[in-house]
Amino acid sequence: MPDFEKTISKKIEKLSVRLEKLETNLAQYGRRPGAEIGAKKQGDRPQYCGLPEVEPRRLARTVSSRHERLIRYVEKKWVNGTKLHYYLFRDGPFAGAASQLEYVREGFDIWENVEIGLQFEEVDDINAAELRIGFLNGDGSWSYVGRDSIDIPGQFERTMNIGWNLDHDPRGVDVAVHEIGHALGFPHEHQNPFAGIVWEEEAVYAYFGGPPNNWSRQETFHNVLRKLPGMSVEGGQWDPNSIMHYSFDAGLIREPQEYAGGLAPELGLSEADKAEVRRFYPPLANSAYKRLDRFRAELLSLSPAEQENFIIEPEASRKYTIQTFGDSDVVMVLFEERDGEHVFLTGDDDSGAEFNAKITHWLKKGTRYLLRIRMYLNYASGDCAVMYW
Repeated sequence: MPDFEKTISKKIEKLSVRLEKLETNLAQYGRRPGAEIGAKKQGDRPQYCGLPEVEPRRLARTVSSRHERLIRYVEKKWVNGTKLHYYLFRDGPFAGAASQLEYVREGFDIWENVEIGLQFEEVDDINAAELRIGFLNGDGSWSYVGRDSIDIPGQFERTMNIGWNLDHDPRGVDVAVHEIGHALGFPHEHQNPFAGIVWEEEAVYAYFGGPPNNWSRQETFHNVLRKLPGMSVEGGQWDPNSIMHYSFDAGLIREPQEYAGGLAPELGLSEADKAEVRRFYPPLANSAYKRLDRFRAELLSLSPAEQENFIIEPEASRKYTIQTFGDSDVVMVLFEERDGEHVFLTGDDDSGAEFNAKITHWLKKGTRYLLRIRMYLNYASGDCAVMYW
């Protein structure tokens, strides 16, 4: 059987298994898709994803409110073209059963099948992983958001957890897809400030303060009632069917009135989810790679969240400097090409600072390097450039 036929056969087999699990769960729990997350029987309250609280990046006092909104909009996202390596705990207190590991693997497949510029690879070496995924029951399901994961110290610190048995959850793999969405840099959609949701606040605090979540008022505020900064989400479009949206029982939402009786997102990635992830991480096949020559500046005429990719092939083995120039904020990351893989070397992020992004690193003759630059803010089109020497 040709390789492409084997690939298609495997995908069909995975889809068949997923549908079988879904049908079994729905028959067992008697709920329509997406009605509740983590519910075990009729009348139970669901368990929800609870994000860790991370102190916002401190910015210079000279940063304007508009400038800050643009930084917050982009800061959690990975540079496009990154291969994210994930480690699944198989022993110790964070170990997951084989079936739970499969849900997470399938979750990564679902995101990758949208055909984006990110790649995912499971690794057996925890030291090689940007994402470290545990399965500690009772600790809730959660993930750090986007690039926050690489700031978590200690090789045995989790960056994500699946905290209940997904075999007993009507949404099954969607719980893993939701958490992976956070790892890609996407927040909770119900906290979109453009949603226009008016909460029955005390009812919300009481609901989430009870079992099985047992959240404090601060945790409930952080995960439900807190509205995200306007530029940390796309444009103003609220998607109540997003994979990143909670479901809500009747009596928790006052407005829009149509959701006063409850809100139940549909299963799977919505069309808006797919469009948003492709916008930040478009397929690299559609992205041209420019050659960056020594001592030759290349203009960066980019809008916020757009990215430029460069190839560097040094003429000699020595230490080089790569730097941006002009009034702009960027994140700049350098990769080395090894056996067809792009291996992260170093990076710099000058957002909200009074200096430009700068990388100094030893580069080898005969080796190919990839430089990826994502724009936060360019104060004037054409006033920013990158050069290496």
